[in-house]
Amino acid sequence: MSIFQNTRRFITSRSQLELQGEGTSWNTSHLQKARGSGCGWQLARLGGGSLCQRWENRTLRTIALPLEMLSRVHTFRGPHWCEYCANFMWGLIAQGVKCADCGLNVHKQCSKMVPNDCKPDLKHVKKVYSCDLTTLVKAHFTKRPMVVDMCIREIESRGLNSEGLYRVSGFSDLIEDVKMAFDRDGEKADISVNMYEDINIITGALKLYFRDLPIPLITYDAYPKFIESAKTTDPDEQLEILHEALKLLPPAHCETLRYLMAHLKRVTLHEKENLMSAENLGIVFGPTLMRAPELDAMAALNDIRYQRLVVEMLIKNEDILF
Repeated sequence: MSIFQNTRRFITSRSQLELQGEGTSWNTSHLQKARGSGCGWQLARLGGGSLCQRWENRTLRTIALPLEMLSRVHTFRGPHWCEYCANFMWGLIAQGVKCADCGLNVHKQCSKMVPNDCKPDLKHVKKVYSCDLTTLVKAHFTKRPMVVDMCIREIESRGLNSEGLYRVSGFSDLIEDVKMAFDRDGEKADISVNMYEDINIITGALKLYFRDLPIPLITYDAYPKFIESAKTTDPDEQLEILHEALKLLPPAHCETLRYLMAHLKRVTLHEKENLMSAENLGIVFGPTLMRAPELDAMAALNDIRYQRLVVEMLIKNEDILF
């Protein structure tokens, strides 16, 4: 099972975090060590998903964690019973653990046996931006994040002929307003022309949503396969590798990527007016949709051209790949 699959999120110890996934385990005993130290770990809680960042020889390396490991030991007020074994949760403090997505309350030892079929509850999903994509769509019972659907509908209704679409930046304060509107109002957010006349504000809000994802749309575990496709020179082999890479994406990520690429393909059909070719869109969306698993500056810079090629190939071959 992929470590990026949405599962229940439990931390059973404050001093020790054991990460299990893909046949590999990491054992960390001192989270949040000083940045200047040679090696240490820090846990970054980011919306509905989290990353574990490791300082290794003064280089920050990032590993996405299984979501089942990322809730905290909880102190319950009043009597509580474990929702797995139905037995009483004894003690005055730290009686058990609580899932951050669905609110499931269980004994610490029971958390290891709870099935990985978490159904996030909206009352536990506080934001839209910076929330894990799979958590968001499960909580709202949708195929894709509402931000993606609503922004793309608005862009296609009035912006396809706008010169420099996605390349031209909107006013950053208004983009933040759109972000706050989605976080506050969800699908009731008003992004119509009456509120935001400049279409570049809507395109900016969509790009910001993808940049803020704790796990990128093209996930860390699928990243190497996508880069491999861009480094291949044979066109038929490129498509074959891309097919394999797409299979590595979680369903919600794959569906969102399909919908986005179909939209970007329609943008290129108006290239004479908006001047945005598949290559230009690849330059914009490559670093937005993909982030290297290891935050090594030189490696990230070297990958930028391949990220552009990946998005360009996805757009041009959207009808074949999806």
